[in-house]
Amino acid sequence: MSTQNPFDKDEKKLPSLLNVLTILTMIGCAIELFFGSLNLINGRKNLERLEEAQASGDMDKVPEFMKSMMGPEALENARLAYENRIPLFIIMVVGIGLCFYGALQMRKLQKTGYFMWLIGEILPIIGSLLFIGVGFAGGASFMLLLPLLFIILYTTQLKYLK
Repeated sequence: MSTQNPFDKDEKKLPSLLNVLTILTMIGCAIELFFGSLNLINGRKNLERLEEAQASGDMDKVPEFMKSMMGPEALENARLAYENRIPLFIIMVVGIGLCFYGALQMRKLQKTGYFMWLIGEILPIIGSLLFIGVGFAGGASFMLLLPLLFIILYTTQLKYLK
């Protein structure tokens, strides 16, 4: 039986930023899984709503910044996403799994967790590029800012991982 003192200062403590990042990653994984599943289930209905909005002529009433997310290019991207929903969902689930596992490993201060998380973060982006094309980020390029921010923040924490 080990007589390790719980107040022993030799044991490495999880840095606070890494702690917050991994918790946010786990929460983000759950949210992404929920909304990704919802999108898989309601994909056809969402596509039909977008088609109706374009056909109705109500696009003039929509704020300017929303028009780029509801224009002809957005409709084509939505159609491609719907047609490829199964492979995109599989890629998303694999990415979520890698991110979650990577976050757990980083909580144990394992550097391999960072690389697993990074692959999980980038994999869905690559999958979207392959199945939808560059246009997937067109009106929603701001959605790529959060992964970029997390990549930068996690990279600053590499010094604590072994």
